[in-house]
Formats: sequence, C-alpha cells, structure tokens
Amino acid sequence: MIEHLSIPTPAGTFDAMAAGPGDGRPVLLLHGFPEAALEWAHQLAALGAEGYRAVAPDQRGYSPGVRPERPADYGMDELVGDVLGIADELGWDRFDLVGHDWGAAVGWHTASRHPGRLRTLTAVSVPHPAALARAIRTDEDQHLRSAYMKEWRQTPATEERMLADDAAALRRMFEWKVPRGNVDEYVRRLSEPGALTAALNWYRAGRPDEQIGVVEVPTLYVWSTEDVAVGSTAAFDTENWVSGPYEFRMLEDVTHWVPEEVPEAMAALLLDFLPRR
Repeated sequence: MIEHLSIPTPAGTFDAMAAGPGDGRPVLLLHGFPEAALEWAHQLAALGAEGYRAVAPDQRGYSPGVRPERPADYGMDELVGDVLGIADELGWDRFDLVGHDWGAAVGWHTASRHPGRLRTLTAVSVPHPAALARAIRTDEDQHLRSAYMKEWRQTPATEERMLADDAAALRRMFEWKVPRGNVDEYVRRLSEPGALTAALNWYRAGRPDEQIGVVEVPTLYVWSTEDVAVGSTAAFDTENWVSGPYEFRMLEDVTHWVPEEVPEAMAALLLDFLPRR
C-alpha cells in the first residue's frame, strides 16, 4: 500500500513514497547515492503495516523539482534544511529519522544541529562523520576505501564514465546485490539530463558547513561487514560520538546495500528499535 506524494517546500517540490496511517508515528527515511526513495520500499510497507506513517523522499537533485545546478547548492546546510522543510510541510514537529549512505550523513548532521526535532536516529552504513574523518586520517584501510570520493569530484569525466555502455559502471556499483528492477529504475532516472550531475554534486559541494559534535539523540547504527566503502575502524569508533542511548548492529556477510540486499532484516531492526524509544 505505497502512496506517491509531492511535498512542496521553500526549496522546491520533492517526490516521495509513503505508507501507513496519516496519524501514525512519523518516520522519515533518506536514501543514498545513487539510489532514490525506492530503496526503502520494503521498509515503508513494513512500517506502515505496523501503524507508523513512513515517508521517503527523493532527495535534492534526485527530485526533478529540487535540482539546482550549482554544486554549492548541495552543502550540508541545504540538505539538513530539506529534512526540516519536508517535516514542516508534513506537519511533523518531532519524528524518527532513518538514513542510508548519504542519507545517514544528513541524518547525523540533522541530529547534531536539531536534536529537539528528532525522536530517534537510525544511520545505516555511514558512521558518524567525525569518526569517518578520523579513520580517513589515521587508518590506511579507510583512506583507500574513501579514495573514490576524490575521483567522483571530476566533472564531466565521472558522468561520462558511469553512463557509458548502458551505465555499466553504475550498474557494477551495486555489486549484483540490489534487485535488477531497482537498478534499472535508478539508471533510468540518472540518465535524464542533469540528473547524475545533480547526484554527484553531493560530493562536489565541499566540506560540511560546520563541524559536527557529539549526538545526544537515541541512535541505532547499522554496519555491514562487507561494505567496501566503510571499514571497521570508523564503525567501531562511532559509539564515541553518541552521548545518548546507542545501539550498534553488525550484519555479517552483507554489503553496503543493506536496505535492498537484506530488506527483511533491515525492517526487523527498525521495528525492534523504534518501539523502545
């Protein structure tokens, strides 16, 4: 029972998927690169069936109605502002925030800057940004894992390489762990003029606008052992950056694409964590 929404905000209109009763406990789910709200389809349905009001937007650059051209328009101030703008339009004073990949990074910054707006934070794959930054500086393994971010800032070379040969490089990124239909949909969307550049502008916007501190919001962090982008150093250090109640769940033999590779397990983690907070 998935609904499709258009959410107008001061930044523009976001496309979104949603499930559950309008008066249910609100949960906002943020996707990562190079995906869309579709990555949360299973979790939306599971949350909705349990009475939550779950909404997953196509984020800035992925929604055609919010696709500015300048990389500077994809800074963390703008991304966090989108979260609050969407929540405000939905009438949510306080809500649970769930994010994967870049969505998790935005979640961490939202929790740090606006703890009063969040009931909980669930971050999937990407650790606390300060833990990741420290690991990149001090751990050779993480430094190598994160090298792709510098490469992806090259434009238009990165777009051309990712979309060549029916987007073969973009398809390989999913490691054959994401359903083929979803991959086809992501490729279709990112092949639209300007769409992949907009998605890559998240990497090209530069460093966050301010340093991030310790997070006081009750937090669940989910990390998978076969994640090629995030090693154990940053994952294990994340607990040192959360002062509120903290839970860490490690998924063995799972890659970076947690919500789509093990959708039932990810839904179960949410339905275990959220009712206890």
